[in-house]
Order: sequence, then structure tokens, then C-alpha cells
Amino acid sequence: MKRLLLLVAVAALANTGCGGTGDSSTVGTTVPADTGHLELIALAGPVCPVETDPPSPDCAPRPVGDAVVIVTDVDGSEVARGATAVDGTLSLAVPAGELTVAAQAVDGLLGTAPPITVVIVNGQTLNLTLDYDTGIR
Repeated sequence: MKRLLLLVAVAALANTGCGGTGDSSTVGTTVPADTGHLELIALAGPVCPVETDPPSPDCAPRPVGDAVVIVTDVDGSEVARGATAVDGTLSLAVPAGELTVAAQAVDGLLGTAPPITVVIVNGQTLNLTLDYDTGIR
């Protein structure tokens, strides 16, 4: 009977992360209150001057590396900044609330991705695509 109680107690602790939220990624770490994450990918297109139906995989939008992204709050204060990796991706921890995600100009691309206003809820991960224009027509 003692072994059964010990097993139940260990299972309960493992399930709660020793008093945490049950999410093993937060066990043993301090998670700031009221935060979320932005998972971004910057893509440039069109890549080919003529679109076909069905679309050609060779003409799919290309990742934009080294694109600087600035995130500001409703007061215009910068709350996060980063640059995309070679594969066009960027992950940013941001405060919860209304935010503006502004991609900066990239050399060699005609158009810059327009700013995007988002609302982040505590604990939320939001996926966004930043569309750059290559100028190909």
C-alpha cells in the first residue's frame, strides 16, 4: 500500500511539474507574466514573371534572410527586435497586448512587408508571414 501511495504521489508531482503549470518547458524556469511569442517567416515573391496553374514549385516565394523586424506597443515603444535567419524565420518573445510588427527594408527587394497589428494573449504563440515584393512582373 505504501508503494502505491508513493507511486501516485510521484505521478502527481510529475504531472504538475513540481508545482508548475504541467508544461515541462517551464519547469525550473521563470516565465515572465503576460507574455507570448511571435513565430515569423519572411518570404519574397513573386519569383517567376509568369504564374502557372498549377503553380510551379520552382516559383514558390523565397525565404528572406537578415530581415530586421521591430515590434512596438501601442505607445510606439520598441518591445522586441530581431533579424530573420537564412531560412526566413524568427522567433520573438513579446509582451501580451496590442503590438505592431514592422519589417524593415531589405537590400535587393523592391517592396517591404507592410506593418501588421496583432493582439497577443498571455501564453499565445502567433504565426505571421511577412510578404516582401521582389518587383518581378
